Amino acid sequence: MAKATSSAPSQRMLRVGEQVRAALTQILQRGEVRDDLLEKTVISISEVRMSPDLKIATAYVTPLGVADHTESIEALNRHAKFIRGRLGPQLRQMKYVPEVRFRDDTSFDNYQKIDALLRSPEVQRDLGSSNEKDDEQN
Repeated sequence: MAKATSSAPSQRMLRVGEQVRAALTQILQRGEVRDDLLEKTVISISEVRMSPDLKIATAYVTPLGVADHTESIEALNRHAKFIRGRLGPQLRQMKYVPEVRFRDDTSFDNYQKIDALLRSPEVQRDLGSSNEKDDEQN
């Protein structure tokens, strides 16, 4: 019987990703990572995606209040081995502690672009005319 291939993550991948996200959040909140840049930056972890074998965790992070995210992402990736060691006790149920990779989360930028488009005069004009037609029909 052939195994179905799907690009969607399994329930287990989602559950473990959420556990890793919570553990990473606790590590960063407690200030366990000693780095001058990271200590003065608030970091939001929006999502952690797990590889199918659960050995690699890709964390999508956004440093808040910082214009250039690359320095913060590089600092997190420099300390990835230390962070992985700190994950061990919090992920005792896992056979392997996943390798953590940090990536910049661009979803907030995408949301802002979509919001700006929806608020543009052209779209508002089009939405306004369709709303008027709906009101006339009722």
